[in-house]
This record gives sequence, C-alpha cells and structure tokens, in this order.
Amino acid sequence: MKIIYLHQYFRTPDMSGGTRSYEMARRLVKAGHDVHMVTSRTDGKLKGNNWSLEIIEGIHVHWLPVPYSNAMSYTRRLLAFTSFARKAGQYASQLEADVVFATSTPLTIAIPAVKASKALAAPLVFEVRDLWPEVPIALGVLKSPVTKFLARRLESWAYSHSERVVGLSPGMCEGVIRTGFSPEKVHCIPNSADLDFFDVPESDGDRVRFARPWLGNRPLVLYAGTFGFVNGVGYLADIASVMLDYDPEVRFLAVGDGAEAKQVKQRAEALGVLDRNFFIEPPVSKSEMPALLSAATITTSLVIPNKALWHNSANKFFDSLAAGRPIFVNHGGWQAEILRESGAGFEVSCEDASGAALEILSFVKDAERVKSARKAALELAKSRFDRAILAEQLNDTLERALRDYNG
Repeated sequence: MKIIYLHQYFRTPDMSGGTRSYEMARRLVKAGHDVHMVTSRTDGKLKGNNWSLEIIEGIHVHWLPVPYSNAMSYTRRLLAFTSFARKAGQYASQLEADVVFATSTPLTIAIPAVKASKALAAPLVFEVRDLWPEVPIALGVLKSPVTKFLARRLESWAYSHSERVVGLSPGMCEGVIRTGFSPEKVHCIPNSADLDFFDVPESDGDRVRFARPWLGNRPLVLYAGTFGFVNGVGYLADIASVMLDYDPEVRFLAVGDGAEAKQVKQRAEALGVLDRNFFIEPPVSKSEMPALLSAATITTSLVIPNKALWHNSANKFFDSLAAGRPIFVNHGGWQAEILRESGAGFEVSCEDASGAALEILSFVKDAERVKSARKAALELAKSRFDRAILAEQLNDTLERALRDYNG
C-alpha cells in the first residue's frame, strides 16, 4: 500500500519526545508499504515556509518548518495547529495514497487528513491519542459554549469521515464509541514497548549514575517527560520534600522541559529540595533514554488530579516497561490497574505527598520487591505491549480499511 501518514509532531530517536509514529512507520515500511510522513519541523533546524523531503529508515518524511513548544501560549499553539493543518492538507492532496492515516494530537490534524482522503479517494484511518475535546473541556482550557460546540463538531466530523478509528487506551476507545461511531470499527492499539531498543547492559545505567556525584548507588526515582500543565511534575518536588525527613538518601530526578519548567524549579527551590535530593536536567534524545532508565530504581508517570486524564497512554509508561523498570502513578484508570495486577508498580495518592513518600520509600528499600517488580515490568512489556505485535495490528487495521473502502 501507499500510505500517507499525517502526524504534526513526528519524532525520531535523535530527538526528544515520543517516537510511536517513527516506530510504527518504519515497521510498515518493512512490511512492504510505501510510507510518506507529512509532518512539521519544530526545532528551528529548517527555515522558511517550504516543504523538505528526507528519507529516514525508508520513510519518506516531508517536513514543514512550524515553530512549536509546550511553553507557548494556548493561542500561539492554536495558530501552529491551524497553520500546519491548512498547508498539510494542500500538500498531502498532491501525493499518491491508497490509505490516509492521521494521528492526533492535535485534533486539527483531521482537517488535512479529510482533505487528502477526499482528494485522493482513499480511506481515512484516524488515531486518537487523547480524548479531545473531552480533556481540554474538563481542564477548563475550552470554556465558552462556542468553542466547546466547535470542538465537538470537529471531533464528530473527523470520525464521520473515517473508515476506522484507532484509540491508544480502552478509555479513549470508549470515548469514540460514545460519539456514535461503530464499535466494530474501533481498534485499541496502545502505546507500546520497544524491547530491543531498551535492552541495554546494566553498565550503561552505572555510567549514568556515577557521572552524577549526587547519585552514585543511592535509590533513584526518575521522571522523564514533559513539564506541562497536565503533568503536575511539581508534585514530585512535594514528595521529595517529605522524603528528606524519612530518608534524605533517596534521590529524585526530573528530566524534561515544558510550560511548567520554571514553576517546577521555583517550587523545588521554595521547598529547599533543589540540588539537595531533587534534581532537574534538560530533556534527552530518545537514543539516550535506555541508559537513563537503566539507572532508575523506579520511574513515574504523573498527572494533575482530574479523572479525564486517567485514559492517557503515556510513552514514558511503556518505555519503563521495556527497560524492565517498575513504575508508580498518581492516578487511577487502566494503567494503575495493570500495575496492580502485574506487580510491575503501584499507585500513590495525587494529594497526599507524605503517604506517597512512605510508599515509595517502602518500595525502594525492599531489594526483593524491586527485583520482582523489574521482572514483572519486562514480562508485561513482552506479553501485552510488544511494539512488533502492535505494529502488526495497525498494519491489519489499515489493510482492512482499504478492503472495506473498496468493498
């Protein structure tokens, strides 16, 4: 098949951020398909307003320079979304395709996806990475009745023009079905674990540890991801503050950047934990992540207290599983359930830093429990979230969409 793959924020392993689209696309190429990724370049390495073609792992990557960062205001981010949507629709419609595959966020990716699908008479498969607009409405980002109405109309419009819809979690799939979309055409293909990529020797983690004099052999709690509003990374500083009284040897490391980076640092400073037992480092490329995870005693995936966020499918969660590292979350939902059932981690309170610190301390001080949780994490990655298996499911979904369309 010739596949147009639309993802505004495509990332490769030498960049920071999630690489789901890269990993899926290169596997589709290996399956014999011709894949054209239509995306934006946000790091400033491309200038001007013209498209640029680069072939990466057999993927034809069509880059358009569109500045973007999580630190931008909502208005500036919306402008980046709409600008890309307009230009990508025109560009993708000039390519050839048997299938158009579009992945959110943002939901505005549906605009160029539908345009290309119609222009090329090719079926559209739409992938939902977040329940948009349900989440921004629940968080109060979309407030006025007009913006809520328009956002819901865009959501319905996207699904109505899709042959199939892929959701990254059971909750996301349920949300799609609630809109009236046929359950038989909704497929749950979560974020996944790149087992070979994260299979590194313990010595890689040792190098990370001993390059930091403040760490050495001490227990390490690691957060690696976006410092955004929904992530609530400042809560980790709260836990670190309590941990000083329980055990000052436990170390916390937050690696990343985003709109809340300054606030997280200020909070850590105010609590007296910054560069004491709580450390902040800039984001690393995906290729550096295996060594970083190998150094961790336990990792974490955090969100602010809001049930709308429990359906998330965070890359950091699956990367940790692939690295055989236990995880704790501060929210309920499907990931918390998986951790409880498997023994690969646990859930802590999102509003009780003292209780969370005690649970974390009990875990990191129990060598046998840590060892057992590592084994469970890796087994979970292999049995339920192996990228190779889930990529085959995506391939099958695209092929079924084409067959149904030509029906």
